Amino acid sequence: MHEPSLLQAVVPRPAMNATTSQPAGPKPAFANAPDVTIPLRFMVVGVISLLLSVIILVAHPEVLTSYHYNQHVVAITHLLVLGFGLSVVTGAMYQLVPVVLETRLHSERLARWHFPIHLVSVAGMVWMFWIWDMKQVGHFGSGLAVGVGLFVWNLVRTLRQVRGWTVISFGIASTVFWLVAVIVAGLAVSAGKSTYELVGRPDVSPLLALPLAGLKATADFLSRFEPLAVMHAHAHLGVLGVFILLIIGVGYRLVPMFLISDIQNPRRAWASLWILNIGLAATFLTILLQHPWKPVAALVVIAGLALYGAELFAIVRARRRRSLDWGLRGFLASQALLIPVALLGLALARPGLVLTEAVGQLENTYGFLALFGVVAFAILGMLYKILPFLVWFVAYGREVGRARTPALHEMYSTPLQITGLGFWVAGLTLGVAAILLANTTLSRLTALLLLLSLLLFLVNAGRILSHLVRPRTQPFSRPNHPVLSTL
Repeated sequence: MHEPSLLQAVVPRPAMNATTSQPAGPKPAFANAPDVTIPLRFMVVGVISLLLSVIILVAHPEVLTSYHYNQHVVAITHLLVLGFGLSVVTGAMYQLVPVVLETRLHSERLARWHFPIHLVSVAGMVWMFWIWDMKQVGHFGSGLAVGVGLFVWNLVRTLRQVRGWTVISFGIASTVFWLVAVIVAGLAVSAGKSTYELVGRPDVSPLLALPLAGLKATADFLSRFEPLAVMHAHAHLGVLGVFILLIIGVGYRLVPMFLISDIQNPRRAWASLWILNIGLAATFLTILLQHPWKPVAALVVIAGLALYGAELFAIVRARRRRSLDWGLRGFLASQALLIPVALLGLALARPGLVLTEAVGQLENTYGFLALFGVVAFAILGMLYKILPFLVWFVAYGREVGRARTPALHEMYSTPLQITGLGFWVAGLTLGVAAILLANTTLSRLTALLLLLSLLLFLVNAGRILSHLVRPRTQPFSRPNHPVLSTL
């Protein structure tokens, strides 16, 4: 059997008819999940955004080797973070939160409204960053905030239906909190980089004068801080607070599910999330204020990550499913990269560190490994677990007990998956060398390796999605259990 933990969790055994002792037909599968098109549309946008990010790197390899405080790096970073990361995370949370918390999504209608707002806002923000029109960044960013507001409201109302807090629900709630914080911080940064010629003019409408005055006050307040410190604080709030915390929180549910294991030490899991939240708050403030306690904040974060690593290792070690498929191997490899990323972060937190060329290269390496090595790699690994199931549920959920359906691993090519993951690892390795050597040729080769990896992923994604158009079912060849025979 393949993937029994996941499919048995969401496709229950059919009830037996008390009179005939025959299966009475399967119960509704995955009853808490929303319409599958909601997460799929966000995920498709996410993968396309990642592909566009890498294509831009192929065309502009100097982006990897130049210092990150410039408009093109900022634009690509937001395409990667908002277009790819936030899109996939949003789709995954719309699908997984109701499932892992065993409740229903508060409103599918709000989720559908969220999608076009998100799509237009992210596209507009990225383009305005590229041409460095910060007022328009703020306008599109306000649209993004509206979409995130709908998303957060939906999740908060969903979380309110949960009886009792678990480590998973706490991790999700933490992510929601920091997502709101990073959006507010981003809008403030945009306001700080804009000009306000209309403020104080008598011909300006009172309805416009008040918000303009508020934006100018925000800009004046942010001018007290060093611009690079503001950007770094905002970046840590987003990457660590939204993506890594969510990967950890949801990972505490998905990794045991896929491996047929359990959280081994609940206290350690809880402590990892609490310490990470405290460390993130301290990291944001110490970076923003350029405080000498930055290394202390970094050590707190590292302590939280160490507890998470210990718990993750214990979960994997206690698994009842001995084999590790390549999707999980990719995910676990991405989590191992938290070690060099954390050590780089600690080194860069040293008080009084002078920005030299070498330090700038280390900062670029730190960001590259965090975004492409930890976040993107983890998401791609998990997409190989989540995407086949979503499609399987739509294409074959009603066929359970009636016909033999493909196992999840049969919906894509494992050799292509292995090759693609290999290209990604090679790209990460070459990317670090390109940044440290400031070599644009190596930078372009890095982008090409990442592009090849993504193209192979898209081929596999196409194979998976083709089951929606042309399902592959077969009649049972012999009497068998109507559910277990499909796994």
